[in-house]
Amino acid sequence: MTASREDFEQRLRAIGAARYHDLHPFHDRLHGGQCTIDEVRAWVINRYYYQHSIPMKDAAFMSRVESPELRRIWRSRMEDHDGKDGNEGGIWRWLRLAEAVGLDPDYVASCQGVLPATRFAVDAYVRFVREKTLLEAVAASLTELFAPKIHANRIEGLLKNYAFANDSALSYFRHRLQEAPKDVAFGLSWVLDHADTQERQDMAANALIFKTDVLWSQLDALWAAYVTPARIPPGAWQPDTATTLAAVR
Repeated sequence: MTASREDFEQRLRAIGAARYHDLHPFHDRLHGGQCTIDEVRAWVINRYYYQHSIPMKDAAFMSRVESPELRRIWRSRMEDHDGKDGNEGGIWRWLRLAEAVGLDPDYVASCQGVLPATRFAVDAYVRFVREKTLLEAVAASLTELFAPKIHANRIEGLLKNYAFANDSALSYFRHRLQEAPKDVAFGLSWVLDHADTQERQDMAANALIFKTDVLWSQLDALWAAYVTPARIPPGAWQPDTATTLAAVR
């Protein structure tokens, strides 16, 4: 039986409440000031791979959209990350964070030190958006429903606990507090409009679950490599290498 619009929205929100990566212990460690500077650096390096892939994901989505109106609305997501007309964009803001924690931004942008599991998870998300239905692709983006809370907690926690944290270093998160709500308001409305059968509602819900798995698996990989058992895979970033700048503690 097809759920009402209101009940289906609650189903989507319940997925976030149970599965969003704000529940991962790495975020407790990060926001609570318990991460070493190298653990923070590893997070910045690996999260950059996700950030830099988002515009490619959105370009793949737009290449399949026949509606000029939908393309026009969706295009702003790419501009938020890539930048436009005085807006430096989220990717450059993330590289500013990388420099603030003592990393060489060029090294981070090269993606050379990314964990294999991070690469596999993010690439799987890009493929998902490229190959699945438009409904599933939009539904997968709805993790942004749950992002404002984690961004606010991150800003508060980093400012409180780390010397590198300042308005410049954390500008990515402050901008996302302004940018994400408009994106998610449109995406949620679009999904609720188009998930008009039980089958389509199940497709959308499963797409959102997939995306939460993508985010969670990245943190699992980070934890295993840099927290415990601290087994860094071959080719991934190694602390105390020439990829760091002046010491930051």
